[in-house]
Amino acid sequence: MPQQNDYFADIYQKLNTWLTEVKVQQKPNIDEFIKQAKLYAGAAEAMTEEKLQQFTDNLKYDLHDFYQLNKSQAKHSVYLGLLNEALWENLGKLTDKSQVEWAELVDDFNHDGVYKSGDYIGFGELQCEQCDEKLTITHFSEIGTCANCGATDFIRLPLKP
Repeated sequence: MPQQNDYFADIYQKLNTWLTEVKVQQKPNIDEFIKQAKLYAGAAEAMTEEKLQQFTDNLKYDLHDFYQLNKSQAKHSVYLGLLNEALWENLGKLTDKSQVEWAELVDDFNHDGVYKSGDYIGFGELQCEQCDEKLTITHFSEIGTCANCGATDFIRLPLKP
């Protein structure tokens, strides 16, 4: 067993070396962050309520202005679209799907289980009636055409627990 002890000692040594390197590299960053935070806190304490309100209003205006200038660019951003879908997918995984299925059941009765492009669905999995391609819906959205064949009719599949 001396080899296994050497193996664990080697891992321990590598971990210790890595932690030491991280500490040396990150300590200046942490010190600078704390220094900046103290300066901001001091400046905020010295501000009058009126100046603080003016600063807050200006920040809101600037953020709104930035949003307006970049709204169309953000709307067509592939990265932000994927980030949005990933967020909804992760939230969907946390959801009690049996509760969601009960909430969607009334909608299923109204559609008779068949959905068309242009319909809205809150959550679930659809299957194209023409080519059996599956489409996963993670949040309330409008159903488009089948990405595989362009068909417009879908059947909603039951949720998996």
